[in-house]
Amino acid sequence: MTIAEHSDVPRTPEIRRSPSVEAVFKSENIEILTGSSNPQLARDVGDLLSMNVDEPVTVFADGESHVQISRNLRRKEVFIIQSTSQSVNNSIMELVFMVRAARRASAEEVNVIIPYYGYARQDRKDQPRVTISGADIADMLDTAGVDRILTIDLHAEQMQGVLSKPWDNLYASRALMPAIQELGTDNMVVVSPDVGGTKRAEKFSFLLNGTGEIAIVHKRRSGANKSQALAVIGDVEGRDVLLVDDIIDTAGTMSNAAKLLKDKGAQRIVIAATHGLFTPPALDRLADPSIDKIFVTDTVALCDEVRQSDKVKVVTVAPLLVDALKRIHTGDSLSALIL
Repeated sequence: MTIAEHSDVPRTPEIRRSPSVEAVFKSENIEILTGSSNPQLARDVGDLLSMNVDEPVTVFADGESHVQISRNLRRKEVFIIQSTSQSVNNSIMELVFMVRAARRASAEEVNVIIPYYGYARQDRKDQPRVTISGADIADMLDTAGVDRILTIDLHAEQMQGVLSKPWDNLYASRALMPAIQELGTDNMVVVSPDVGGTKRAEKFSFLLNGTGEIAIVHKRRSGANKSQALAVIGDVEGRDVLLVDDIIDTAGTMSNAAKLLKDKGAQRIVIAATHGLFTPPALDRLADPSIDKIFVTDTVALCDEVRQSDKVKVVTVAPLLVDALKRIHTGDSLSALIL
């Protein structure tokens, strides 16, 4: 069943509580912590909630992380906002230490918001004697004492099944689409840069025009960060293209796909990706004149070169996280943010 067909299926009406028992957001019962991976996003969330954000991580001269939380957490609901990026391993250790510190401080509940979940691309045992690193990180967080995990555009959504704890995954398409639509999208078709991204592309297409129509680039991967775009499945001739993916890492997949789509007659090529890692030589590749515009979110901290680029538009996910945080605290459903 396509997304367009699925949209016609009647949905169960949302159950609304009476105003007398409506859950109320009480910020005095909440504390927000963040590490060093992307503190600005956490500060933006705090600003929208009119709350201060504690930044308890310092680093010793030898590189050891030290966590000392400045506030009383006893019987509080704690939200730790920390992307596991730049550097991935350091930010993971900071996250684990913050969870343990909160637990030892008698926090009532520890919710971990990981806008970008590193290691999610290592989600299966596809060769002998390899680690399933994405699951291993989840196990570490479980052992540390998390009560809930919230991510955005998890690379492998099946990762949510490795824990018995609640794990919700939001989609940045709701934040990205209003900015993309400002370009004019009447002649636009959504394209996935590989077969694995078709579900994501369909979501974008449904939000774009309600049809679920997409095209797909057939890609062959020869190793880590090495791929070749071979063919396009679908008609892009004379169309504007919205090329969507969850991650821009070295940008090899995106740049190869853009060149192939141009060869097949595409007009404007717009890229939208949730997590802009932009590891070299990504910016050099994306400077290709075949690419007109690049939309990314602030799930990871972006360098000045990215933020100052005329070709790159950064869209914040802070309002999305604020809405999710409020719903978790009040016990309201997250379905409206996920469907």
